[in-house]
Amino acid sequence: MDASEFRKRGKEVIDAIADYYESLDQIPPMSTVKPGYLYKIMPHEAPEEPESFDDIQSDLQNKIMPGITHWQSGNFFGWFPSNSSFPAMIGDMYSTMFDVVGFNWICSPAVTELETVVMDWLGKLIGLDKRFLSIKEDGTEGEGGGVIQGSASEAHIVAMIAGREMALERIKADGKVSNEEADSMCHRFVAYFSDQTHSSGQKAANIIGCRTRIIESDKDFRLAKRSLMAAIKQDKRAGLVPFFVCGTFGTTNTTAIDDLAGIADVAESESLWYHIDAAYAGAALACPEFRPLATGIERADSFNFNAHKWMLTNFDCSAMWVADSKHLVNALSIHREYLPRVKGDTSFVKDYRDWQAPLGRRFRALKLWYVMRMYGASGIRAHIRSHVKQAKWFEEKLIEDGRFEIMAPVVFGLVVFRIKPSAVNTSGDFEDVDPDVVNKANTDLVKAIQADNRVFLVGTKIKGKDVVRAAIGSTIGKQEHVENLLEVVLQLTSSVIDSI
Repeated sequence: MDASEFRKRGKEVIDAIADYYESLDQIPPMSTVKPGYLYKIMPHEAPEEPESFDDIQSDLQNKIMPGITHWQSGNFFGWFPSNSSFPAMIGDMYSTMFDVVGFNWICSPAVTELETVVMDWLGKLIGLDKRFLSIKEDGTEGEGGGVIQGSASEAHIVAMIAGREMALERIKADGKVSNEEADSMCHRFVAYFSDQTHSSGQKAANIIGCRTRIIESDKDFRLAKRSLMAAIKQDKRAGLVPFFVCGTFGTTNTTAIDDLAGIADVAESESLWYHIDAAYAGAALACPEFRPLATGIERADSFNFNAHKWMLTNFDCSAMWVADSKHLVNALSIHREYLPRVKGDTSFVKDYRDWQAPLGRRFRALKLWYVMRMYGASGIRAHIRSHVKQAKWFEEKLIEDGRFEIMAPVVFGLVVFRIKPSAVNTSGDFEDVDPDVVNKANTDLVKAIQADNRVFLVGTKIKGKDVVRAAIGSTIGKQEHVENLLEVVLQLTSSVIDSI
């Protein structure tokens, strides 16, 4: 394929992408293929000779497309949104064009410097404390800064590595044990999470080889200061070394907000690295009205949210900031002669390979740059506020129906609900309703909705209760899609109750 052929085919692909987005309302959101479907219809070896573009496009439509669940559909309400937008796609196209492996400044100066610039833009947009910015108000370089990771899971790993480095430096400086003894203590290090923290916290701990303490959340599904203090006290008595704690701004199950200020108090008194995971809800901080909910974030050591969830930027674009990059760089910096560093003035020169687990990195800042410029702060805020308004409307309609209970406050775009016990009661005595019957009614509702396939959502379990999650946040989602969701839920709830 030469440039002339690429120009022709590229235009066809752009048209196909635009057609796909315009047709999403007519496509059932969930793929219904069976496991192994593709292996059965694909050749089992790569082709020996080149194949035509048209044949490949035909296979895309007839073989690949049936196995796609359409996350960008306005009728997709599963998990959390995975926002895409045309400006972000354009940025990704240019990133693919340059195909830079931007592990340090020398690789392509613009790749590094644009990331530094847009991460400061983004930090200011969501109201982050100036500690997290790369460039101070006087124009000099700060101790903190932002970096684009591939996912919140990667951010969790990197933050935990930095926390381990900080703890080791403190122990060694204390002088009570030798450096060798300090290095051998890592198996006694403990990271603290709630039972609502995303699974990426446990995975990060598994990777770096530390212990974890999972603390039961309170009645509002939050990690509370008192519970954290009690767990740390118990572990210290057992000879363990607390070193890391994660607070969450918007948990996966319910979008609960941990006691961020209280956790900060404990982190400071116990010298813990304090990471805040705001993977989904962090985007809402672009709207000033949500910032009072985030009191305590300014005292964290690291903060992360996924712009690819609710801020119009195609996957992958996970924004992470650290208040002081020293521990992160000390832990991850490895010098090799084939990885030259800038000599002389290194102001504003960040080797982002020292801020992440991999060496190579894509030019992800481009798509964020396009999004922030083409939407502007006002467009991003309007996008988020529209989904919050739709979620509130959906909540109100469920309550009006009378058969549902809302299981957690609707603060952002997530509505967690279930068919309430009184709705499934057939005996007239509410106290005799079997909890298992209520749970089954709700799992049956999720199954019925997925089988119906007019909309897509998932269920979860909180405090032993099966519930339904509807995450409103599609880039192309409108009020009419939420009205369709309500119609499906009400209709299929009647069917589920009638079958009990």
